[in-house]
Amino acid sequence: MQKIVINGANGFVASHFITQLLQHNYEVVAFVRNGKKQPAHQRMLAVLNEINPGNKTDYSHLKVYNYSLFDENYSLTNEQIETIFDGDVQFFHFAASLKFSAKDKNTIFETNVDGLKNSVKFFQKYAKPDSRFIYMSTAYSCGKFSGVFEEKFYPEEEKSNFRNYYEQSKRFAENVMKEHIESGRLNGYVVRLSQVVGNNKTGITKTNYGIFDLAKRLFNIASLHPNNTLRIKVDPDGTQNLIPIDKVVEALMNLLKINDLPQIINLTAKKGVKNETIAECINRNLPMKVILDKNLQKTSMNSLERMIAVGMSFTGKYTGINLQFEHKNLDKIMLSEDNEITKHSLCKMMDFFMRELAEGSKS
Repeated sequence: MQKIVINGANGFVASHFITQLLQHNYEVVAFVRNGKKQPAHQRMLAVLNEINPGNKTDYSHLKVYNYSLFDENYSLTNEQIETIFDGDVQFFHFAASLKFSAKDKNTIFETNVDGLKNSVKFFQKYAKPDSRFIYMSTAYSCGKFSGVFEEKFYPEEEKSNFRNYYEQSKRFAENVMKEHIESGRLNGYVVRLSQVVGNNKTGITKTNYGIFDLAKRLFNIASLHPNNTLRIKVDPDGTQNLIPIDKVVEALMNLLKINDLPQIINLTAKKGVKNETIAECINRNLPMKVILDKNLQKTSMNSLERMIAVGMSFTGKYTGINLQFEHKNLDKIMLSEDNEITKHSLCKMMDFFMRELAEGSKS
């Protein structure tokens, strides 16, 4: 039985990955922080049950530990550490701050850079020689990059070359990996994720990130102000790089079996989804019409349009881009060809997401 160690284990991607690991008889060690109301173990099980309602997954091979990302040895006991690293492991670093505001700069860098440094130190101290450390980064470490973002390391750059501190912190963290890998002290790898959405087959969507955050904002406004037309400042020809959660998990499962693993993998869609397509999927679920207008000015906005514009202070920075990624290394772990989002599958996800919002508003 192969052992997989995961920090930030109760996150969206990590929890879906853990479900597949358990269903394929892997031993899983999950690091989760205790919550204010629930201990780590209960938080982990609550997430697993939420994304798999009525599931019959066997949790006997799952071990959950409360940990501190910043403390020496994760604040674990010697006995716990010996149990965790009693053989070769594949260690996945999912833990990250998803904050973006400038006021959260210190928290962002502490979590995304210093937290990674501490995890690498912990791994190097206790892991057996053939163990692997996989850092889950983001495709948006590309920043304001033009051209094809290759599956290689890029140098650190000033904040002006990024849309926010989150992107910059992930670039810095990738270079922490680079330093340790090139020194020969770390058997490490980097996987860059783009915007992970729902299940491409079932449409089940348990995330409110990115385009679903926007959809939620529009749903709330439409519920209070139906039968209106709402313009938002978005380029209809801009694209979003969306990758389904089931295909991400499939790729990560394949990654486990590859001995000669590529150093960096852009785990992204090969083709972006146009904003106008996303708007169509949202519109068919709202009692109002949303129109995309890339030239919309604040001076011509009505009160509702100004309200949504304020809420899009973060997402708006991603609405006029068309990112391109290299996929030479991805092709080594993404074996199937049906990994791309279609209008049909995206609308299926949006239908599910909006239906859940509507049911939640009634309760």
